[in-house]
Amino acid sequence: MSHYHDSEDLKRLRDIREVAPEDFKGFAALDAIVRREGGAIPVKYRELIALAVACTTQCPYCLDAHTRGAKRAGATRQEVAEAAMLAAALRAGAAATHGALAMKLFDQAQ
Repeated sequence: MSHYHDSEDLKRLRDIREVAPEDFKGFAALDAIVRREGGAIPVKYRELIALAVACTTQCPYCLDAHTRGAKRAGATRQEVAEAAMLAAALRAGAAATHGALAMKLFDQAQ
């Protein structure tokens, strides 16, 4: 049995919707803001932001959905690559700054 990403697994969200309908409705409303038209940030950029966040949270299902969403919204292959690299830069930055915090905590430790 494989535990890796399989888009078919998303069909299991129906099970969650059935047993926790109000909670699922809240999740769905949050998810819908990515595709919301008429905001200050166009949908293409919303999808690219979501794609970059998915790279940092390492959610393959979000990455799948938002990569497809970005393409549908007109994003280019280069924009997708750059969004991924921006996410990588920030993740590396967070690792470096957490390393600085570790040094501080080490120096303060008894």
